[in-house]
Amino acid sequence: MEESVLVDCGQMSFWPSEEVEKPLSVGPYLDVYDRFVVFFSGGKDSVACVLHLLDHGVDRDLIELHHHDVDGREGSSLMDWPITQSYCKAFAKAFGLRLSASWKKGGFEREMLRNEELTSPILWERLDGTIMETGGQGGKPGTRRKFPQVTADLSRRFCSPYLKIDVGARILTTEERFREGKTLVVTGERAQESAARAKYQTFEPDRADNRNGVRVKRWIDHWRPVHGWPEEQVWQLIERHRVNPHPSYWLGWGRTSCLSCIFGSSNQWASVRKIAPEKFEQIAQYEEEFGVTIHRTLSVRQQADKGTPYAMDPALMSLAMSNTYPEDLIIVPEGHWQYPPGAFGESNGPI
Repeated sequence: MEESVLVDCGQMSFWPSEEVEKPLSVGPYLDVYDRFVVFFSGGKDSVACVLHLLDHGVDRDLIELHHHDVDGREGSSLMDWPITQSYCKAFAKAFGLRLSASWKKGGFEREMLRNEELTSPILWERLDGTIMETGGQGGKPGTRRKFPQVTADLSRRFCSPYLKIDVGARILTTEERFREGKTLVVTGERAQESAARAKYQTFEPDRADNRNGVRVKRWIDHWRPVHGWPEEQVWQLIERHRVNPHPSYWLGWGRTSCLSCIFGSSNQWASVRKIAPEKFEQIAQYEEEFGVTIHRTLSVRQQADKGTPYAMDPALMSLAMSNTYPEDLIIVPEGHWQYPPGAFGESNGPI
């Protein structure tokens, strides 16, 4: 019987081929996949996922980084770090990897402002550079007119499903190339982040999988290689590869999500008000217009008043709020890598 390489928490071992059922908590046979799709935010955990694949000998030509542009590409810049898109491109180029982007038309802001309207279409870049569009025609008109709520319930925390999870799934189910061969989707959720994420399977069929379909078949597995890792192990891997972390970590944030993440602490909202006063004011005005705050009991103004801004270097603030990340900054010279201020700091991630 054929044997394949199996990965379990960074160690190589062997397990019989797919004819024998294996525990879902173990991990995939890396040598049976035709492509590896990493949903890549530019944050430490998704960076660690990519480095982990490379450490285990996965061919760079088989790795695809997919980045979800939360604000879309139609002019809105309400939520995300301006530097993130450029940082992801610089990282991909430094490691010789392909990167494509996806987004909801109109991004976060348009979805939040829906008023008896259909949800907007999804767009994404194909490997050949062409832009595909799907959706936005079916379903029922709906109204939001409020920010996502701080909850584990994704029906009320709509930013995660509508701008990330559903976008990724739509790409996998729409592009015909995912019907050929086997695909491994890789994401960076860690159990240490929250009680809800601790319950995630490390390895399971992806939500877009349809391997047993009669008319359309798609073999798509989902692996969370750093799920059981403590934060220290993530940073150690990044240090070993001398990767310069996303500027948000250098400014004091403990995780790279949106700049104006709904899970932000009082200190983070105070820091947002300092680094991006126009964004902060727009968010505060939206709360007042909707009559519903993000945190229900406190407005972002009250949150910021309670907090203390991080000690942020002006040059790094300028970089984080720019649209250009210098490619020569991605790899730190030998002997010069150091932990950023945000390492082991306030994460304030999903519940």
